[in-house]
Amino acid sequence: MNVKNLKEISNNIRAEVLKMTTNAKSGHPGGSLSMADILTVLYFDILNHDPKNPRLKQRDIFILSKGHCAPALYAALGLCGYFSKDEFRRLRKLGSVLQGHPDSTKTPGVEVSTGSLGNGLSVGCGIAASSKIDGNVRNIYVLLGDGECDEGQVWEAAMFASHYRLDNLIAIIDLNGYQVDGKTSDIMNIEPLNKKLEAFGWEVFEIDGHDIKSIASTFKIATGSKNGKSKAVIAKTIKGKGVSFMENENKYHGTPLKEDELSLALNELKER
Repeated sequence: MNVKNLKEISNNIRAEVLKMTTNAKSGHPGGSLSMADILTVLYFDILNHDPKNPRLKQRDIFILSKGHCAPALYAALGLCGYFSKDEFRRLRKLGSVLQGHPDSTKTPGVEVSTGSLGNGLSVGCGIAASSKIDGNVRNIYVLLGDGECDEGQVWEAAMFASHYRLDNLIAIIDLNGYQVDGKTSDIMNIEPLNKKLEAFGWEVFEIDGHDIKSIASTFKIATGSKNGKSKAVIAKTIKGKGVSFMENENKYHGTPLKEDELSLALNELKER
């Protein structure tokens, strides 16, 4: 798929995220918008997956470790055809297939239930290791938040991945600079993240997390490199990307837009 079409899809994902969370009066729009371009490239260009056959044996696996940003994942899955887009209106409703955090027992296309920060990479390590044992050539992608990298379990998993040479594992860090309490640099500075991951034995790529072409080419290089090293893609992003008054404004971490704000935001997205 060409870059223009992928950009249109990423804007659609952002629009659906904002509509979903405003309708639910709950959710996490800021961090959902920062990773929209990454999800677009994965689901519409990179992943080997089939919405008509979600349990395809050779499918690639995607794990959203920063599970509170589920609205963006749901938007991508719905636009892919895993379920009807009518479900978007039921986000966080009792009995809905779209709960506040991803639930693999309820939502088609969700591989792993997440929400407890730090767990996703460990689960990804387990799936990557078992895939190697089974001879399954699929790749395992795990998307983490930069604030999530405060968790010690992330680094235990990074050590495990390096020790077992899981070169079918690609961790993506959504480096938007913020977490719930403020700037990551103020709460718990994780820099230099690239050197830390390299010291753990990972191959590291650094990209603009909103450059569709760069995201796609980096994933293709990372998955093609079977050198015994797990891959980390550090994606520099902007929290709230795509809506001027939301960008780098941390109050939208877990606060949905009001109806008048939603109208302004959707108009901005149409003009992008």
